[in-house]
Parts: sequence; C-alpha cells; structure tokens
Amino acid sequence: MAAAERPAIDPADAFVMEAPALADWLIVMPLVIGFIFAALCLMTRKDTRRQPAIAITGLVLILLCVVGLFVHVLVNGTVVMAMGRWLPPFGIAFVADMLGATLALISGIVGLATGIYALREADNTERRYGFYPFLLMMLSGVICAFLTGDIFNLYVWFEVLLLGSFGLLILGSRRDQLDGATKYAFLNLVATTLFLIAVAYVYGLFGTLNMADIARKAAVMDEVGPRLTIAALFFFAFAMKAAAFPLNFWLPASYHTPRLAVGAIFAGLLTKVGVYALLRILLTIFPADRDDLAVAIAVVAAASMLLGAIGALAQTDMRRVLGYLVISGIGIMLAGLALGSATGLSGTAFYTAHSMVVMTALYLLVGIVGAAAGTFDLHRAGGLYATAPWLAVVALVLAFSVSGLPPFSGLWPKIFLVKASIDVGAWWLAAAILLSGFLTTIAIVRLFAFAFWRPAHPGHAVAVACRSAGRAAGPAGPGRPVRPDRHRRPLPRTVHPGVRPDRVRIDEPGWLY
Repeated sequence: MAAAERPAIDPADAFVMEAPALADWLIVMPLVIGFIFAALCLMTRKDTRRQPAIAITGLVLILLCVVGLFVHVLVNGTVVMAMGRWLPPFGIAFVADMLGATLALISGIVGLATGIYALREADNTERRYGFYPFLLMMLSGVICAFLTGDIFNLYVWFEVLLLGSFGLLILGSRRDQLDGATKYAFLNLVATTLFLIAVAYVYGLFGTLNMADIARKAAVMDEVGPRLTIAALFFFAFAMKAAAFPLNFWLPASYHTPRLAVGAIFAGLLTKVGVYALLRILLTIFPADRDDLAVAIAVVAAASMLLGAIGALAQTDMRRVLGYLVISGIGIMLAGLALGSATGLSGTAFYTAHSMVVMTALYLLVGIVGAAAGTFDLHRAGGLYATAPWLAVVALVLAFSVSGLPPFSGLWPKIFLVKASIDVGAWWLAAAILLSGFLTTIAIVRLFAFAFWRPAHPGHAVAVACRSAGRAAGPAGPGRPVRPDRHRRPLPRTVHPGVRPDRVRIDEPGWLY
C-alpha cells in the first residue's frame, strides 16, 4: 500500500530566506557590544586604571550603533530583525520603530554621560567589584527593552537591566544603601512576578507572545473579561516599576543612596522603561482595554504628579528632591496614556525624551554641587554662585526645563497634554498638570536659591578645608575622592546669646539660622 504523500512545505512561510541588510544588524549590536565589553571589564577588574578606558570605549561604540540605527529607521522606516531566521510569530523579533529608536538613542547618550562622570566618582573598590560591568549590562538591557517585539523577550530584558541595577545600587554596602536596595528589590520583584503571570495568561489565551500577532488576535476577540484582566495586570506591574502612585515610595527611599552617577542613570532610564512598556502594550495590543482603564490611569497620573511635586517641597536633601521630581514626571507621562489621543500621546513621547535627558543632567549637576558645597543638605549649602557662576547658569537652565517654563523643553509637551485634556473635557487633569508644574517650579527654584544664591555660611570654607585635608590623607593616598558628608568633621558651632554651648546641636536642620 503506497504511503500517503505529505503536503509540500514552503520554508519561506517560517524562515527568512534572504540575508538581512548590513544596516539591520545595528538593532542587535548594542546587546553584543555591551556584553562583550562587560566581560572585558570583568576580566580586567583588578586593573582599575585600564578598566574605565575599556568601559568608555564600549559606551562610545553603543552610542555609535544607536545613532546609526536612528538614522536607518528615520530614512527607511521600521526595522525588524528575526532571531534564528524564524519569522514571527514563530521566533523572537527585534523591532525598531521611531519611538523605540529615539529612546534607544537617548539611552546611549545618557549611558556615556554617566560613564564619563563616574570616572571621577567611582573609586577603585567599586571598579573592582563591578561598577562598569553592571553599568554596561543595565544599559544593554534598557536599549533591548526599547527594541523588542516579543513580550517574553521584554520580560528577559527587564530581568537583565534589573540585575545590573541591583549590582549598582549596593556597591559600597553602606547601611542606607542596603536599606534602599531592599525596598527597591522587593517592589521590583513583586512587579516582575505580576508581569510574568500576565505573560503566562497572554500565552494561554492567544498561543503566541509576538506583540503584532497578539494585537491581531485581540482585535477580533469577543471576550472582554480575559483581555481586560491581562491589561490590568500589565498596567499594575509596569506602573509599579515606573514608581507611579500608590506604589512609589521605593524610589525616593533608594535613588538617593548610591553614587550620583548611578542615581542619574536610574532616574534617566529605569522608570522610563516602565512607561514605554505601558505605551507599547496598552496602545499596540490592548487599545480597547486601555479605553476601559482610562479613568483609573488618569487618577494614578494626577496623584503621581501632585504627590511627587509636594514631596519635593518637603525635602531638605537635594537628592531626595530629585527623586520626588522623577515621580511627578512619571505622572505627567501617564496623563498622555490616559488621554489616548494623538496630541496626548505626542506630549507623552516628547516629555519622556525630555525627562530622560533633564533628570540625568540634574542628578549629575547635584553631584557636582554636593562636591563643591561639601554636603547635599539644603540648610548647609550656599554661596556657589560666587564661586561657580557658569555652574549656576546651567543649574538655572535645567531648573526652568524641569519646571516647564518657557522657552525650555519641558514647556512644549505640557502644552500638548493640557490641550489634549481640554479637548476631551478632562479639565481636572489639565489643572493637575498645571498645578504640578507650579509646585515643581517652587521646589526646584528653592533648591537653586539655597545652593547658589544664598550666601555661604562663615564656617563653610573651614569645613571644606577640613574635608580636603581628610581627602589628602585618606587611606587611598593623595586626591582620593570621597562623597560629600562622608568622614565629615564637625562644622564650627554657632552659639546664640543665652544658649548653653552644650545644648547646641549642629545636626539640627535650623542650626545655621
């Protein structure tokens, strides 16, 4: 009996049959370069002088790759790279559209800037224990998260960037670092667990994890309940990772504890990955369910932006002020997602790019200010305008930018968002955006006035000289950099008439007055 003939199989249905263009390889090169140079830094961990040069070379090459990818997408449109030649939805795909390529480009710039800043801040111990490998790993994970077209692959890159961020957060092993890292790790692991549960539900419901294929199947699915449940799980998980209200307390508790270079790249990139994931999943895959969640998203956005700005007003530590401003900015980005219109989404995309650059620059600026003033405490800093006028000019420009004052970059996305809110009748959301901008202006101008405009305390020069002497005689030899407030000698006491000297505490916030 003759065997039944098998139907002919066309490999073109499942495989890429043509070699990809050379420029398409740019989409995976940041990952390749990042991991190769991270491995090289690990192999040279004992050579703390050569390791920074290797790391900066890797960061420069990553930046060149994302610049080339941005130009490629700008000229030729969306770029897709299928892994292992398997076509979607069978295989994993990297996808670079205009939004992903833009955020990847800004990530490359932020990574290089923080790497260069860390040349003067990261000491030999931190280099030996993996500062630059962790930095390269985290940057690679962030860029790949912006360029993935597969939900499970997005989960993988979240894990990669979280591993790098955990390592950067605990370098130094001080008590406040470990406390902040515990909060950061716990909340992010809970969010990651919810993310993985949602991914499992998606695969069980649709039988695929390719974003484009899920969007096609979800559009013709009649059952609303399962779809809405998955969309709500994704929103809760990514809102937690983005430090949105009400689970935002981990960010100000952890971002001020590591080096300022670490805080800068955290503020510039990590929370923005959560916002990007929300935009990608709720707009591309579950647009109808985003409409059902719009009111809840808008409430979370308004609460985040207002409570973040109010929290910044209540802080006396410069780093904590910036941590709360990051939360306020997340609320502004979520406002565009809640509105869902073209104008609102344009404002969110614009503000995301603006925040990545400005918040990174503000953290690096505060690092310079803290080193010059010898402290991050607003009650003890002052007089920097007289000693560093150009630094004051840069600080004022960044303060106006983060506040959204004309003509700087923070103004225009807020105009888009306010207009989009008014167009749909959400006056309360427009009012929340404007009020948060007003409160942010007060908080950041207060920081500028205290650190730059207010005259320095008479004991400031003595204290800085004492700290400089301590650095010169430190255990690592002459010129060893130390963080402000570390190994600080007591400042001269100011004793008012009628007050016993033994009752004066120099660590009280108001002792300078």
